[in-house]
Amino acid sequence: MSTDPETTETSPAEDTGTDAGEGAEGAGQDVTADAEEGAEGTTPEGTESTGEDPAAEGTDGTGEAKAAAPELSEAAAELLAQKLERERIERRKAEKAGPIVAGTKLSGTAADLLAAVRAVESGEKPVTTPLAKPEPTPRRPATPEPVRQPQPVPTEPGAPATETVESVRLVLAEGGAPETLAAQVAAALGEGGDDQLREDPWQLLRVPGVRPEQADGFARALLGAEYAPDDERRGRAVIGWLLEQAALAGHTALEASALTAALAKQGVPDPDAATQSAIAEGEVLVFQDALDEPAVPVQRTDDASDEDTEAEERPVRVLIGLERYALAEESLAEGLAKLINSVPKEDGSAADWERAGAAKGSTGELIRAVAGHGLVLHTGGEASLEEPAALLRAAAGFGLRAWAATHSPVGRDRFAALLAGSAAGTASGEPEGGAPDSPAPDDGPRAATVAGLLSGAEGPGRDADGALDLDLLVVLDAPQLDVETAALVSESLPDGARLVLAGDPAVLWSAGAGRVFADLLASKACPQVVSRRPDLGPVGELVSGIGIGELNQVEAPGKEVVIVPVRDAGEAVHRTVQLVADSVPRVIGVPAEQTVVITPGHGGAAGTRALNVALKERLNPGPGRFGGFDPGDRIAYSPAPGRTVPGRVVNADAEGLHLACAGGPVVVPKERVEQSVRHGWALTAHQAVGVRWPAVVVVLPGDAAQALNRPWVYTAFSRADRHLSVVHGVDQALPRAVAEVPAKPRTTRLQVLLRPQVPAGV
Repeated sequence: MSTDPETTETSPAEDTGTDAGEGAEGAGQDVTADAEEGAEGTTPEGTESTGEDPAAEGTDGTGEAKAAAPELSEAAAELLAQKLERERIERRKAEKAGPIVAGTKLSGTAADLLAAVRAVESGEKPVTTPLAKPEPTPRRPATPEPVRQPQPVPTEPGAPATETVESVRLVLAEGGAPETLAAQVAAALGEGGDDQLREDPWQLLRVPGVRPEQADGFARALLGAEYAPDDERRGRAVIGWLLEQAALAGHTALEASALTAALAKQGVPDPDAATQSAIAEGEVLVFQDALDEPAVPVQRTDDASDEDTEAEERPVRVLIGLERYALAEESLAEGLAKLINSVPKEDGSAADWERAGAAKGSTGELIRAVAGHGLVLHTGGEASLEEPAALLRAAAGFGLRAWAATHSPVGRDRFAALLAGSAAGTASGEPEGGAPDSPAPDDGPRAATVAGLLSGAEGPGRDADGALDLDLLVVLDAPQLDVETAALVSESLPDGARLVLAGDPAVLWSAGAGRVFADLLASKACPQVVSRRPDLGPVGELVSGIGIGELNQVEAPGKEVVIVPVRDAGEAVHRTVQLVADSVPRVIGVPAEQTVVITPGHGGAAGTRALNVALKERLNPGPGRFGGFDPGDRIAYSPAPGRTVPGRVVNADAEGLHLACAGGPVVVPKERVEQSVRHGWALTAHQAVGVRWPAVVVVLPGDAAQALNRPWVYTAFSRADRHLSVVHGVDQALPRAVAEVPAKPRTTRLQVLLRPQVPAGV
């Protein structure tokens, strides 16, 4: 590897120095540390976070819809998807006629919470019983763990009525809160939001971006002498806020001890009473999930009964979560279990499947697995995409209605070209003017984005029963599926359909709650096919080593991998601009518009903000007359939480900011520009997931050393097709992160929910 496109070689593993700190701690240990990663998706160290950042991680596109379906804008498609989600939740609520299933033979915290649940079921308010106080845990260093930011308030049909917004505005003004929050508050609380705020000022915490101390000031102004820090309403609202913050950090629920500790840090005087009050009011759900093995070996005593010993041998994990994520995870488990336990439709003859399954290597393994199973997992890197493409082409040849779904419109177009047997569409990560799809033959498989498929803006449409009109669905980029999206996918499949979840398990997880793909891999509940196709070339060799925890020196005779050491953030910014604008185009032959910069966070001296300012000044200088943007600026557009679409600014007029994005042209209303659009020469790793570029410059400033972990490094480095430059200022923190810092754990229930629904031995 070279130190510069025009200089000598060195390896990142050879750099010297000490690490300022190491990686992530366990899931739920300090939920406030996750929640406090910055009001704009930035930690004090400038590390990546998606909590409230206008440029949400992820991607989307509109693509090609059926001829009979009307075209939907990005916002309208997202509203439709939200409507489907609300209908699903209401349907699941109606099915929940019985009480919460709780364990027996419990003691301690579990028994206290179980008593609270039973008191609620009987119509009584539970007696407050102190929960065990956990040992205080130190704040962990900020990490680049994804946090999904809130969605901008839609301005299309479905937005709150003007009268509601105005009435809420008056209450906000009375309490000294920013009146600009009126539309968001009205959208969160609905009609009568002004009355709700007067009755419970802490409902302001339901608005994304509002913190407990801000809600406290609003409540103090409204309530006056009636304000009290131990108000039950405050405790319940803070619990809801903490659980939402935990969901943004990837957890579908929190352990009771972690929630209690977080409540104490937020100044709730009696966390135990607040928790039981929230349970009594039905604002949260409590679960007792049996663990496989006792944490401490049980030694039976002579006076211990068999019943007591059995209870001790089956320890439980007490979890508390919001209904929204609980129902989504339960629905997902049911849908996946149905696929696992079902027999796929006999589409295509046995001879057809057998002939296709005779393909060499892991391609044949994948086809044979799909022939006899409703759910199959497929893992591998970029080269492995040839295998699901071969599966889809074979299935279409049998007469199956076969579709693929990707995380991003760029990934969709890239895979569509692969399906068509063409190398076209693999060059640039940012097609200008919304490059058209590279369609497969009319009778062959096609590709869509997951968001477009679910909303109806893309894909085969739905049949008379409301299910997707297909026989085989391959979801690529499966690690990016959060529980709510995955639940919608599983519920949308018709009876007898086959589902393949495919992706690279080493990349960063979803920007929303859950770790669906990782949980399914760990559960071993369905066939898993591991691709044996390696990603070739120096970049592929380097990334493969990172996946197993090794940062190796690779031979790069064509300067495919270059290391550029820097001393400080200022030098990092200077060298990055030099690489993008001069060295990479001149030496490697990749133009600046096909090169992307990836850095750990939005803030800091070498975060996306600072880098985008410097890159704009060099590549497209201008006054920023359209809300900070000029025609030709590269942008990252966030149409919805968890998705980022790359593109360029075209112009602006009374309608808003006109963008040419991957997937088609977009007009962003001026009131949403600040929330939804940011410059896009430099991105975070989560914004780049699902997209690859001919050249990538990864910037590792010294203040990001503590934020690095193996999935982040793997994801950032693997975005490069032909050339990777690493602006390296973190010394030994890079090899240490690759070797010693895995993904931060997430608290989820999918494996526990799947276990009783899948026969043993599957």
